Amino acid sequence: MAVYYNTDELTAFSNAVITIGTFDGVHLGHHTILQQVVSHAKELGGESIVLTFEPHPRKLLFPDQPVKIITPLEEKIKLINNAGIDHVFVVPFTKEFASLSAEAYIKDFLVKYLHPKGIVIGYDHQFGHDRTGDIRLLETLKFESGFEVYEIPAKQIEDAAVSSTKIRNALGNGNINEANQMLGRQYSLKGNVISGSQIGRTIGFPTANIKPLDSEQITPGNGVYAVKAIVDNAPYNGMMNIGIRPTVSNELSLHLEAHLFDFNQDIYNKEIEIIFIARLRDEQRFSSLNTLKGQLAIDAINARQVLGVL
Repeated sequence: MAVYYNTDELTAFSNAVITIGTFDGVHLGHHTILQQVVSHAKELGGESIVLTFEPHPRKLLFPDQPVKIITPLEEKIKLINNAGIDHVFVVPFTKEFASLSAEAYIKDFLVKYLHPKGIVIGYDHQFGHDRTGDIRLLETLKFESGFEVYEIPAKQIEDAAVSSTKIRNALGNGNINEANQMLGRQYSLKGNVISGSQIGRTIGFPTANIKPLDSEQITPGNGVYAVKAIVDNAPYNGMMNIGIRPTVSNELSLHLEAHLFDFNQDIYNKEIEIIFIARLRDEQRFSSLNTLKGQLAIDAINARQVLGVL
């Protein structure tokens, strides 16, 4: 799969079938669209192309309403590739681009640079300045522009019952099972292991303190989770606490601390990926470190049970 970041990099595509969207999360609803792009491209003997945007359009259009992303760009591209798409065009979402009229968006951008033979679009997809473009406009222009329009019908999208907003809400509320079901995979985030207070080490539960690589990626709601961790391409089982550590600190800053089972390597400054399997409980304040230690022992048993490693 090839990835393009500006129009100068684009090559001449053969019978391109395209779709356009933010695709944050690349969730099950998105896969409905991607499968149709791949299918129609094969019917035409052509190439499948996804146009996505960086940064997230809401960051530019609604700067006072910041949105946390589900999938950083690198992860999003990988997931789109895994769905069988031939090419990804990462469109720089600028003020100039956002100001294009719907008709100019089609003629002076999509047709000019990609010459699509097919456009796959959801029945309710809107585009162009003030979101005035829709499937009806594409149908109006398809003959003079030489492409076919393939509509994803309402029922097909509604049957998926998935949206990026629903997933963000589930993650923010700590409903990791619900989020994972809508994603069709386990949610994950990557970060660097940084030094911490090392209190966990004194009570027999040393932790890796993690600073996410992408500060704009959503962190699941506060609580304790059963997780898998990828360190140096090797998988490990463990548990993670996300929260403000009320038993040991008066700070209100968020901490991500992972305790890996049967693990004693020095991984400071290394990159680690945390894969969220299940939520075990809320974050709690305990009366003493001994009480906390007892609860962590219970958490470890519960996590091992969830992970099937008892």
